Amino acid sequence: MKTEAQARRRSAPRLILALSTAAILAVSSVTTPLASNQSPAAFIAGLWPEAQARGVSRSVFDASLAGFQPSERVMGLTRSQPEFAETVASYIGKRVTAAQIQRGQSMSREWAQTLAGVAQRYQGTPEIILAIWGMETNFGGYMGGNNTIHALATLTHGGYRTDFFRNELLTALQIVNEGHIAPRDMVGSWAGAMGHTQFMPSSFKRFAVDYNGDGRADIWNSVPDALASTANYLKAHGWRQGETWGYEVRLPQNFDYSRAWSMGTASIADWQRMGVARVTGRDFPRPSDQARLYLPAGGDGPAFLLLPNFDVIKRYNNSDSYALAVGHLADRILGYGNFVTAWPSDAQALTRTQRQEVQTLLSRRGFDAGPSDGVIGPRTRQAIIAFQRQRGLLPDGFPSGRLLAALR
Repeated sequence: MKTEAQARRRSAPRLILALSTAAILAVSSVTTPLASNQSPAAFIAGLWPEAQARGVSRSVFDASLAGFQPSERVMGLTRSQPEFAETVASYIGKRVTAAQIQRGQSMSREWAQTLAGVAQRYQGTPEIILAIWGMETNFGGYMGGNNTIHALATLTHGGYRTDFFRNELLTALQIVNEGHIAPRDMVGSWAGAMGHTQFMPSSFKRFAVDYNGDGRADIWNSVPDALASTANYLKAHGWRQGETWGYEVRLPQNFDYSRAWSMGTASIADWQRMGVARVTGRDFPRPSDQARLYLPAGGDGPAFLLLPNFDVIKRYNNSDSYALAVGHLADRILGYGNFVTAWPSDAQALTRTQRQEVQTLLSRRGFDAGPSDGVIGPRTRQAIIAFQRQRGLLPDGFPSGRLLAALR
């Protein structure tokens, strides 16, 4: 086994993954960018006064933007976001693999000393930090192949979420100016997420830390800095050390889904009174914990009670699928098994357009599903349950492909 000092300099294999950062998801459904009539030179000239006002030196500014030409590939990615829905089972199956679990366990041993220190200093949970690292860049295997400053400049110049990306661009210049990284070494995703655990520049400024004490917060080349920065991010967003993300649970026969969806967040004791129990048969450690029910594949698939830490993971990437994958990968790294309840073999995820169709068809049949906006809120769930009961289907309130077929 390598020492941490040796491993810190290792070159991880470049495994091309679909980076799962919040930044990429955040920009995936925004308006089409406008073509820019401004030349690159004029754009850079107009940017300089703002960079200067933020304390960026002229030499750093010039070095960072030298040779800038807007990237057609980056701008093309902003336009190639087709509507696609992936089941949670498929999402997790692609990311929580035997190879990923094994690599996570190897990283847990290799970086045990660092993880223990990070957990103590930032009240973090080592396996969750490892799981985020694995989800974001395959444990540093692929951190993105784009020069961050030039990618952000391309997005800003191209008129794509201009205010957001202009601020990220100027913040990236500040990071270089502070000496954390050379401009040529600031690499990341096409959307500007950087380093081992994919921080946007603004997140770097707020949460990145110099854990190894070399005077720089280097999330690109220092694994300790990257892991500590992630722990600091989670701590700042309310991570509860000593508590898990949630539990896989078993629902009783004739479970009252209508009441469950109306309850929203309730104490575990309240859920127990409805007959909800852990699939392992073990007791819940704290019946007073607040939890919400999550049925990622409806009542026929795995069921979960989610604790507050689940929503902290979502602050990293606002996706239930992502947070469940992180929690599950963390558990598997610890040596726990797969989910007990199998995923439905015929599950079909609905696109936003299909969810809107569900709402429209329910309304036409006289069920109050609310506006046809594709958002499955309380009114839509109760309308689904009413229709399911009428048709003799499992009344779980879940917008499935089977439901849409029945409505059609």
